[in-house]
Amino acid sequence: MKKAILVLVLILVGSLVLFGCGDDNGEPSDNGTNNEESDTNEESGDDEGSSDIDFSEMIEARGSDTMVNLGQRWAEEFMNEYSEASMSVTGGGSGTGIAAMINGTIDIALSSRAIKEEEIEQAADNDVEIVEHITGRDGIAIAVNPNNPVDELTMAEIKDIFTGEKTNWSDFGGEDAEITLYSRESNSGTYVFFREFVLEDEDYASFANLMPSTQAIVEGVIQDENGIGYIGLAYLDDDGIKGVSVAAEEGAEATFPSMENVIAGDYPVARPLFLYTDGEPEGVVKLFMDFVMSEQGQQIVEDIGFVPVQ
Repeated sequence: MKKAILVLVLILVGSLVLFGCGDDNGEPSDNGTNNEESDTNEESGDDEGSSDIDFSEMIEARGSDTMVNLGQRWAEEFMNEYSEASMSVTGGGSGTGIAAMINGTIDIALSSRAIKEEEIEQAADNDVEIVEHITGRDGIAIAVNPNNPVDELTMAEIKDIFTGEKTNWSDFGGEDAEITLYSRESNSGTYVFFREFVLEDEDYASFANLMPSTQAIVEGVIQDENGIGYIGLAYLDDDGIKGVSVAAEEGAEATFPSMENVIAGDYPVARPLFLYTDGEPEGVVKLFMDFVMSEQGQQIVEDIGFVPVQ
């Protein structure tokens, strides 16, 4: 009888021990699994990378010929950084890019001029909310043939030249020769900026040669000793073309078109470079815009020959 009671007691004690072990081993085991999942989720939530970005759609950017080389370099380096991404960048002029944005056919418009109020209204009519991003600055160089002895001009003189008020280089200390004008076409942001800022909203001379790209202006001036045009700073690297120093007004010191002088605010013909999006960027477009404004993206701005804003 005593043996039976002892066996029963041992069985009960063993059951209690096993039950207690089950609680100790099971509960922490469940909690451990949950904590591990929680830690994993927290790490995933804190990750600011691209794991949750949809790369299936190609980013399409279009617009300013002044910015097209910059845009293409941004795109190349962005796709190197994010191998899943695909992007297309084409030129055609700032007006072309903004029109495509208004029509909803692209993701990003490249523009070397500020968008006009009427364009913003057209966009709103199409349920497009224009958001502006300043991504760099550009100085506009007044370019002549290296054989032209004219090295300096005032803003007023440049206006007289491009409006056709004065048509001979002898008026500016040059040879007795007719001036040949090279301008961008009217869909160019540079054309619009130059007309508004330099010509003070007056019309270009009727005999100005309207060129389809900045490179075409460069080539025209290289081949024409009497030619003059306006180009982005980046295009001054060509040995066949010469930049003219510009004075804000008569008697003021003329400043050469260089990145340093634009940064310092000394060169008078300068402007922002814009990217426009429909609303605040999201997804892969935001990832690209973040890249543009990053140290790497702004270094590309400088490498191309523009002035970074970061």
